[in-house]
Amino acid sequence: MSPLADVQTALMTAVGGRLRDGRIIRRKEFHCAASVADLPGLAECLRARFRAELVLMVAADRRSSGDGFHVHYLFAPHNENWLVHATVALPARDPALVSLATFHYPASRFEREIADLFGIPAAGHPDPRPLVRHGFWPEDYFPLRKDAGVRPFRDDGHPFPFQQVGGEGVYEIPVGPVHAGVIEPGHFRFSVVGETIIDMKSRLYFTHKGTEKLFEGREPGAGVELAERVSGDTTIGHSLAFCQALESAAGTAVPERARWLRVILLEMERLYNHVADFGMIANDTGYAVAHSHCFRIRERLLRLNKRLTGNRLLRGGVVPGGVGHDLPAGLDLPGELEAALRDFDEIVGLALENTLVMDRLEGTGQLSPRIARDHGVLGYVARASGIDADVRRDHPFAAYGDLDVRVPVFESGDVKARTLVRVEEVRESVRLIREAVTRLPAGPLAAPLGPLPPFTPAFGLVEGWRGGILHWVMGDGAGRLHRVKIMDPSFLNWRPLSYALLKNIVPDFPLCNKSFNQSYSGNDL
Repeated sequence: MSPLADVQTALMTAVGGRLRDGRIIRRKEFHCAASVADLPGLAECLRARFRAELVLMVAADRRSSGDGFHVHYLFAPHNENWLVHATVALPARDPALVSLATFHYPASRFEREIADLFGIPAAGHPDPRPLVRHGFWPEDYFPLRKDAGVRPFRDDGHPFPFQQVGGEGVYEIPVGPVHAGVIEPGHFRFSVVGETIIDMKSRLYFTHKGTEKLFEGREPGAGVELAERVSGDTTIGHSLAFCQALESAAGTAVPERARWLRVILLEMERLYNHVADFGMIANDTGYAVAHSHCFRIRERLLRLNKRLTGNRLLRGGVVPGGVGHDLPAGLDLPGELEAALRDFDEIVGLALENTLVMDRLEGTGQLSPRIARDHGVLGYVARASGIDADVRRDHPFAAYGDLDVRVPVFESGDVKARTLVRVEEVRESVRLIREAVTRLPAGPLAAPLGPLPPFTPAFGLVEGWRGGILHWVMGDGAGRLHRVKIMDPSFLNWRPLSYALLKNIVPDFPLCNKSFNQSYSGNDL
């Protein structure tokens, strides 16, 4: 049974009975209204009593309806399927929050993002430097406010205020933001003694595109193509999270056949990315033959993707209310994947038996379980550092509640562990797809999406191939999108890379970075 009744009682006690609008909605979600001053006590109660942590903060501009600003907090427990959604109302003039940054690190990131995009500061924040905005943004420009408008401005070369590391023998190595190869921009500043890294600071948001602003005013269904392009290698993960948020808001029941087909599509996306990552990690150790073979297998999987949806990256696979395509007639998908897996397992065996490869993987880029947990890391990075968490099992969606999802967990937190998590997840994905195809029921592929209730928040939570993805949506009074908030796992996983690099040597940075393999675009939005 859901403990939400106990949660409600505990929260009311923790804040002296001051919660308003406290009610259980959508079976496993408790929603309440709280004051700014009550948030620290609410967060502490959820952690101490229920092991629930902050997973999302969302700001919304409601000034046009006379409500000022709202900030929404989403809390979720470890390995239990329920959530708490708290809403804080702020005045239109001089809005401000009380910082939770010293309580839980993800709050630090969310609060800095809200300060940059909405102009809502968090009192007591230990690091008030900009996160999203670069130095040439006008000081009074907050693009996610409804009246932000278009402001022409250009880069004036103003440097970001990096924290300096000094001392005898310490020098800096700047890398980026423009890199060799076809990757997006990011600036990394290493402080080193000899070749040993003693600190690394990253600066992202060079590809900030205003993605969340682009959702505003769109018809709900028209947002899917934008969601598919949040991060090019995560088409299904983001479009599925977005569609689930719409379906939750509208009360749309997805047909059974579509629920199982969504499992197949999401696991296909996990497969081709993990296979490619294994090859690229091997390539960064100098074992180029494994890279070549993994990309050959990846190409085979991409061609299967095209047969499934007409697109190699699975675009058009998920639509509001269901899926866009049925399984093609005559395609033996389990058989094709079993053959690809045998091929992949052979390459894995060769690579992991190569002492030169293993010498580079073992002990490199270690992220301790404590640092991983403190930073709220997600996905294979978390599971390689001993955190047993997976949305497919812990907060089931699509047809995952009818499947026994086996979650691989390793303790060492090094590049080897992050590589082995990928290998085990490839094998598990093939097994899950085989079972989904076997159990696939007959029936329609989609149901009509009902209207979005005005100014009622809803969210979709998905375990993408990198980790947990959240899309939070709110409709306006005209049936269009008022606010969409996106959290790609890269938003939380980029920062811990700095810790994994400590005491490693500079030449191991590409290997560590590839083992994390975070999305610039998914972070920068």
